[in-house]
Amino acid sequence: METPAVNVIQYDDFAKLELRVATILECRPHENADKLLILQIDLGSEQRQICAGLRNHYQPEELVGKQIVVVANLASRQMRGQASQGMLMAATDTDGKVIIISPSQHVAAGSKVS
Repeated sequence: METPAVNVIQYDDFAKLELRVATILECRPHENADKLLILQIDLGSEQRQICAGLRNHYQPEELVGKQIVVVANLASRQMRGQASQGMLMAATDTDGKVIIISPSQHVAAGSKVS
């Protein structure tokens, strides 16, 4: 039996997302937020900072060098005084474990995800 889709969008809405592979260059705990990490990422043509609610799931040092998938065209926003210029993609399993979405093989930073 099929589960009905929730919040169905049209293809044109999905096509607005710019998903790209980034490499984490640096990672540190956010000084004003218990759940946030601050990541410096390489998107190939530029470097950016993103904030992610991963502090309870990952140690900063285990993320350095990891490739992740980010929404690269998300408007920048302030998160507890720090700029977040994108959003990383992650899944949460049934036990509440957060798993960062990453390519199965190393690819160039900035590679488009489709």
